[in-house]
Amino acid sequence: MIRPPFLQTGDCVGVLALASQVSYATLTEGLRILREDWKLEVIEGKTLHTSYYQFSGTDEERRQDFQQMLDNPRIKAIFSARGGYGSSKIIDKLNFRNFKKHPKWVVGFSDITAIHAHLHKLGFESLHATMPKLFGQQGGADALESLRKALWGEGLHYEALRHDFNRFGSASGQVVGGNLCLLAHLMGSRSELDTRGKIMFLEDVEEYYYNLDRMMVQLQRAGKLSQLAGLVVGQFTDLKDNETIKFGKEAYEIIAEYVAPYDYPVCFDFPVGHVADNRAMVVGRQAQLSVTHEGVQLFYFH
Repeated sequence: MIRPPFLQTGDCVGVLALASQVSYATLTEGLRILREDWKLEVIEGKTLHTSYYQFSGTDEERRQDFQQMLDNPRIKAIFSARGGYGSSKIIDKLNFRNFKKHPKWVVGFSDITAIHAHLHKLGFESLHATMPKLFGQQGGADALESLRKALWGEGLHYEALRHDFNRFGSASGQVVGGNLCLLAHLMGSRSELDTRGKIMFLEDVEEYYYNLDRMMVQLQRAGKLSQLAGLVVGQFTDLKDNETIKFGKEAYEIIAEYVAPYDYPVCFDFPVGHVADNRAMVVGRQAQLSVTHEGVQLFYFH
């Protein structure tokens, strides 16, 4: 995997809205942190100020905004201000020729999983991490610091508490994954992930339990679960059940059922997902996962 250069004080970065529209007022603290605390020059994309129904712009407007930042050799990192929906609509119209000459970090999570998966297929590391709209949220200090460390090339070593559903063991491999809905959505496309021998992480938000089950069926039938090195199950928040006949299982129970036939290590309740403590995950980098009676450790090789 090709690793973009780590950031230095004074570097130029871009902030845009790749998917859903964003209220510029919600970015005040995030932009301040980038400029004042991290001492970075910030180029603001047009899509921070535009909208097209639920999107931050038409497909073409969002593509152009992203393309300009991909092509600009001065920009060392691109932050999506928020997720929502829409990243996958523009992937196939992007040109990564100049990006390959001057790689840069692409940062975001949720819907931005589609971009991470595509960059992984192209052979580049990227950052599944908190976004500028969320930089100042209460309880998010550790997530923000993990992003800063990742961007500046400092070591990343995470710990999590033991969970009853954990399966003990250790494994090493490239880290891949992100939002479960997006990973299922990418099946059959040019951005589909190859999970063989890799440590996959999963998270999601506002899904029905039956749909979560359906997506796990899809991963299982597509062979995405059988040859993993390890699985990191993050936060599944604000999930919903049927109003009348209940589905009968909750998120971690559903996932545990589908990985039961395999013997790789699995950990649950890891700090990644639609929560304030959403630790930065370097997609494409080698890491060591250890799941024991004492708890969980995920250590990225530098």
